[in-house]
This record gives sequence, C-alpha cells and structure tokens, in this order.
Amino acid sequence: MSLAPQDLPADELARLGALAERLAREAGALVRDGRPRRVDVAATKTSPIDVVTAMDLASEALLRRVLHEERPDDGILGEEEGHAAGTTGVTWVVDPIDGTVNYLYGIPAYAVSVAAVTGPPVPGEWTVQAACVHAVADGRTWTAVRGGGAFLDGERLAVNPPAPLAASLVGTGFGYTVERRRAQGRVVAALLPRVRDIRRIGSAAMDLCTLANGGLDAYFERGLAPWDLAAASLVAQEAGAVVTGLRGAAAGTAMTVAGPAATVATLVALLEELDADDDAP
Repeated sequence: MSLAPQDLPADELARLGALAERLAREAGALVRDGRPRRVDVAATKTSPIDVVTAMDLASEALLRRVLHEERPDDGILGEEEGHAAGTTGVTWVVDPIDGTVNYLYGIPAYAVSVAAVTGPPVPGEWTVQAACVHAVADGRTWTAVRGGGAFLDGERLAVNPPAPLAASLVGTGFGYTVERRRAQGRVVAALLPRVRDIRRIGSAAMDLCTLANGGLDAYFERGLAPWDLAAASLVAQEAGAVVTGLRGAAAGTAMTVAGPAATVATLVALLEELDADDDAP
C-alpha cells in the first residue's frame, strides 16, 4: 500500500532533515564568506526596491546543484529560478537569502531557508516534512521535522504562552509596492496602540523562527511567497504555534498569522476587522 504524502517513515524524515540542514549551512557559508565590502544589486523583481544580488543567484545555484547530485528526482522550487518538477513527490522549497535588503546593507539579519515538502508545493496544499533556517551572520540554526519538534542549535523550542494583545510583542514585515505599503501602514497604525510593540526584522523566516524561540509573542505578514514560509512555518508549528491565514484560509500570500492559539484568534479577528488582507488604502 502506498503512503499518503504526510506518512513518510521516521528514517526518511531524518534523512530529509539532515540534508535540509547541510544544504542551508553550505549555502550560508557561501553567502557569509563571499560577501564583499560593498554589495551591488544584480536585478529587481516586483519593484525597483525589491532587489536581487549576485549572491542570491549563487546561493540558489549551489542549493540546486547539490540537490541534483543527491536527490536528482525530487522537485525544486526556488525564489530566483522558479519550479522544476520532480517525480518522487518531494519538492525542496528554498530561499537562497531571506532578507536580501538586510544583506545588501550589511544588517546581520538574513538567512538561508530549506524545506522538503510533499504534495503540491503550494501553501495550504503541501505537507512540510523537514526544514532548516540558518541565520548567516551569527550561525544560529533552526531545524524541524514533522512531528519531531523544533530546535535552535539542538535546544528544543516552545512558543511563549498566550498573552493579551496589549502584552504581546508582534512581528511583521512590509511589501515592496507603493500600494501594499500604503495599506500595510494603515494596518500597523491601527494595530500599534493595541499591542505591546511591533518589530520588523526584515526576514520573514527569521520572524517565524524568533517566534518559535520566544523572541516574539505573535507575527503577521501579507505577501509571503512559498519560499518565505515553508521552512520557518514548520519550525513555528513544531514549537507549538498556530500558523494560519484570515477568513478560514491557510497561511499564504494573502496573509500569514502565527503564535499561540489564543493570541492568534484575537489577532486574526482584529486583522479581519481591519481588512489587512486587502491592499486598499
């Protein structure tokens, strides 16, 4: 009898987890050791301020090369080169540098994210099986396999207990188009008086992992792509977080909200009231 996509055996989960960590660390070493004193923009994406550097391209090339060597029949979905379908049911979802603007300016908050998923490589349809987020500048490494817990440098993680929004430190991020930023500014302006404070790290993966190790009480962001979400969402979930969207939808591009269940329920209700999943000003 064939296994359902979520029913990978423990030894396969362990292999996927070990490879995810090795890939993230290898790409992280490339990014760290190859960073010049001055980083130049190689291209832009959704707007002139949504940048790509040569190192984004080199890091993803390394990830794809190693995956082709070690698991040639798996699929790969990456931020820079898109989707290459596989035949095994496993797809690697990779972000070669999450936090590229931080990398560009030398702000030490950027990471390599690597996840193995089964099912369609689409948030809400996939099952994330194994994950690693490696913070390049300081070497912190978050890991998780499905059902096995989440860890930071080998120490098991748990999210903070639920707290009222007024006592919650909330992480978020912003998009790169004028319309989205205007709408996000409206939402933050309404939310700020109702929470302890708001933090913007500049890397969605590091936001979610920081939530997992108790450095944030809750997190929300509109506009996350699959490679932003895959690895870090598993880390957060395995640390006890709920990771969801608005209006009954799964976490994804429209909105991602994460934290302990009770806090998330309150934050989701407020974000729905604010139409935070709409770019209208």
